[in-house]
Amino acid sequence: MRAWLRHHALSFAHTARRFAASPAATLLNALVIGVALALPLGGHVLLANVQQFARGIAADAQISIFLAPEASTSEIAGLQKRLRGTPGVRSVAFVSRQEALDGLKRVPGMAEVIATLRENPLPDAFVATLAASDPELAQRLARDFKSIPRVAYVQTDSAWMERVHSLLRVGRTAVMLVGALLSFALVAVTFNTIRLQILTQSNEIEVSKLVGATNAYIRRPFFYFGILQGIFGGVVGCAIVDIAILVLNNDLAGLGTLYGANVRLELLGRSDGFAVLTFAAVLGWLGAYASVSRHLYKIESQ
Repeated sequence: MRAWLRHHALSFAHTARRFAASPAATLLNALVIGVALALPLGGHVLLANVQQFARGIAADAQISIFLAPEASTSEIAGLQKRLRGTPGVRSVAFVSRQEALDGLKRVPGMAEVIATLRENPLPDAFVATLAASDPELAQRLARDFKSIPRVAYVQTDSAWMERVHSLLRVGRTAVMLVGALLSFALVAVTFNTIRLQILTQSNEIEVSKLVGATNAYIRRPFFYFGILQGIFGGVVGCAIVDIAILVLNNDLAGLGTLYGANVRLELLGRSDGFAVLTFAAVLGWLGAYASVSRHLYKIESQ
């Protein structure tokens, strides 16, 4: 056990010295990996912020419930109480026929048309404001409201919510596809980098095999090289995304001032950063494993 731990420590120290001996190459490799990681990571952060903005405006999602003309005052009061107690409804406002007609009269050009009417054709209505921007919630509540007695018609404005959620789903799929493609590219970058390292130590590897070194013993230093290279690239990728967000926030602050809103993108969180570094380390390990295994297979087949 001690020998195993000692070899791990020596492999890690040897890898660190290799990185320190060639800082320019280390920086360029980390930059290549970081840029590749920054593309899907930036898309993920952008989608998360858009989803957060959509949730912020979800309080304005409403369902209009129009009542039948024969609805009595007591039935209207009972319906209002029922709507207020419905889960998922944040608030309920009653709009009488007369209020609706008065509002319609204030629309330019409508006052003359309304003056020709013998009676008010508009129904009493409730406007239920939802507590979330979930399209499924809006559709379910609309179906429930339609089954209530004295309800003539139900109208929901969840179409915009469905569009937002559909666009977010398309965006997430696109980010996943781009991330998958770039992941293969990062594995290939690590593969070639490790291959160059193997070529410079090919004689040493062959001698080690002759004296009985196991494949795991030979792979270990290269594994550390791939993992550390991936972590360095992950750090660069996170830094690129955070810097881009800070630059965008300066422009968004001016835009928010014009519209009287606080528009600001959130930086990467700790959990996201840890996930990126772990993912980059795994990709580095995969590239190293493929490269070393290929070389060992060639030696053993000779």
